[in-house]
Amino acid sequence: MVWIPGGEFSMGAAVNGQGNHEMPMASSDSEPIHRVRVDGFWIDTTPVTNEQFEKFVKATGYVTIAERAPTKEEFPTAPAENLVAGSVVFAPPDHEVALNDHYQWWSYVKGASWRHPLGPESDIKGKEKYPVVQIAYPDAEAYANWAGKRLPTEAEFEFAARGGLSGKTYVWGDEFRPGGKWMANTWQGK
Repeated sequence: MVWIPGGEFSMGAAVNGQGNHEMPMASSDSEPIHRVRVDGFWIDTTPVTNEQFEKFVKATGYVTIAERAPTKEEFPTAPAENLVAGSVVFAPPDHEVALNDHYQWWSYVKGASWRHPLGPESDIKGKEKYPVVQIAYPDAEAYANWAGKRLPTEAEFEFAARGGLSGKTYVWGDEFRPGGKWMANTWQGK
């Protein structure tokens, strides 16, 4: 963990009705741009790994959201055959799709979980040091509590990611893809 001294920064993005030309992936909930002050806080320098999360599960018997079948009470209109444990998995489309409709490239896969990230046929063998995936917020919160930590707030996370850079559109500057290069660990498409 590292200590991040507190400070102030501009958080959020200006979004127009068609999305934001400067920040194509910005959504309306990032408005308005506003000044935020955060107190100093501790944050891990790397994501939680499969190995670390497995230790937590073995020690506590915790069952993640993806491993729990949804109930009829939670989803009264869902057909019974859809009330099975699973999670959403990236499913690359074979044709161009609108980027504002995530249903075009994510699919619910029965049996997908942190142990089987792409579904029942996949596993994490050989990926012990990879970041754990298929984790919902309550799962991450349970892990953090078990580890004697807490999750950073949205403001703390953005403040730490910016590394002191303030007044810029992105944590690396103002250009979305400087020189055509992707600057974040995101799905890039084709």
